[in-house]
Amino acid sequence: MEDSKSADAPTLESERPRNHNKLKRKDYERELKRLHTELVKLQEWVRHEQKKICIVFEGRDGAGKGGTIKAITARVSPRIFRVIALPAPTEREKSQMYIQRYLPHLPAGGEIVIFDRSWYNRAGVERVMGFCSEKQVERFLRIVPSVEKAIIDSGVILIKYWLEVSPDEQTRRLEARIDDGRKIWKLSNMDLKSYTRWDDYTHARDEMFSASDTAWAPWYVAYSDDKRKARLNIIEHLLSLIPYEDIKRDRIKLPKREVSKPKKHSAPAFKLVPEPH
Repeated sequence: MEDSKSADAPTLESERPRNHNKLKRKDYERELKRLHTELVKLQEWVRHEQKKICIVFEGRDGAGKGGTIKAITARVSPRIFRVIALPAPTEREKSQMYIQRYLPHLPAGGEIVIFDRSWYNRAGVERVMGFCSEKQVERFLRIVPSVEKAIIDSGVILIKYWLEVSPDEQTRRLEARIDDGRKIWKLSNMDLKSYTRWDDYTHARDEMFSASDTAWAPWYVAYSDDKRKARLNIIEHLLSLIPYEDIKRDRIKLPKREVSKPKKHSAPAFKLVPEPH
């Protein structure tokens, strides 16, 4: 696999932002609140117009995909915003056409589907960790643009994000998971093996971009060393790509509760939750 880029061509590494001033929590939360309101407007527009939106998140381990997805979905309906994070394929799924197990999860009318990793596993982790052959990777990269064209032609708005984290920041985040009981589940044996193969992932990423960055389904890259900035930038950008409108609703007013005459009945059996706090 030869690198066709010239030595002088810009790379994700060379274009990495040099401003290391972290966004303050107060500023982050204020802006996120505004963007959450816009995401609710997007949700209501998607439901009203029966639109179909598919958002793909890819990136190395520790790049911040999960946190970004949580930021997007924190204030919206899980019935409209569906998050898909598929486990390793079963033996039956391994015998299927590769993309087959992803197709049932594509959005229907009135849905926004977010893939936390997607069919691009074939071009990333499966390739680097040797779970598929180079011939399978080449075939995938050859056909994925036409598959995505077919998805878009069916009426789906397809948006693809790559979260780019630096090696030092990835190390810091993965080390932070080791002694944190809330995060230890995020650090699998596969993550540890993948960690040693930074350069292999870089090469796989660049070939994936070269093959699948198309006019109809381009890749959008977000630098994610500052997780707060990355989340806000991605949400702002996502909203800018979709021509949603504010669906007007009647002003809501709570009705009066009906007051009924008390009825004689035996007290129901129940158990109280202890209150140690």
